[in-house]
Amino acid sequence: MNILILGPGAVGSLWATKFKLAGHNVSLWGRSSESQQSLQLDDTPAIVFSNQDISSVNQADLILITVKAWQMEDAIQPLLPHINADTIIMPMHNGMGTASGVEKALPNNPIVLATTTHGAYKPDNQHVLHTGHGTTQVGGYNDKGMQCAFLQDVMHHALPEAIWNPHIQSALWTKLAINCAINPLTAILQCKNGELAKPEFKIQLESITQELVEVMSKEGIAIEFRSLFDTVMQVVNATAENYSSMRQDVFHQRRTEIDFITGYLLKAAKKHRINTPENLKLYQRIKQIEQSWTEQ
Repeated sequence: MNILILGPGAVGSLWATKFKLAGHNVSLWGRSSESQQSLQLDDTPAIVFSNQDISSVNQADLILITVKAWQMEDAIQPLLPHINADTIIMPMHNGMGTASGVEKALPNNPIVLATTTHGAYKPDNQHVLHTGHGTTQVGGYNDKGMQCAFLQDVMHHALPEAIWNPHIQSALWTKLAINCAINPLTAILQCKNGELAKPEFKIQLESITQELVEVMSKEGIAIEFRSLFDTVMQVVNATAENYSSMRQDVFHQRRTEIDFITGYLLKAAKKHRINTPENLKLYQRIKQIEQSWTEQ
């Protein structure tokens, strides 16, 4: 397949190299204006990719979008006139709420949503490290996207394990819930994920989770409080030594994805007239922190 990676950060670079090693024709569209970019995955030989080549957009069978949620609209804009109507568009990032914008801009294209638990890290622009094995779930967002189940094989062959999930919204909501519980708190406290396992955070995490369960049930996602809370705590413990992406963004004074994580939850809560005071508090605090940087 001809595959274009829009936003070759850590996760995008991981997929770029894995797809290439699996025999696909892979191009990048990154911020750099250089026409070529070299990437080395772990200890494998470096691979040279073309970058920002319009013909790679025309010819793409699949565009994997791995920019941050808030960058999505601006990142895809210059590509829009060159994207064919049968090109599959696949957003893969934290948070929810970007697919509707993609569908508005590209109403005739198959849209497939993806979420992954693979870990990746870029120590510099030329290197990417696969820091944790995980699972990737993909599923159709629109009718044409629902017909793209073959992508599970393509992705599984490049980087196992990949699963086709016809109920992808449920998987995305579960990931959103985990991010709502872990990301804002670790960003505010500037701590590793494992800190949240301490007893002093239990009541707050339970309140956050209870609000999530109420909103998710109204969104058609049936989940028990205990089941979701246990999932959150499993992730806290499994990633105890990791810093969340939002903690890192706040540490480096970069804009966070809060609007597409807790912000998305709050919009859904408002639609269903559900009060979510704990999540609202976290959202407001992160927005205050972001605001403080512009006032320096």
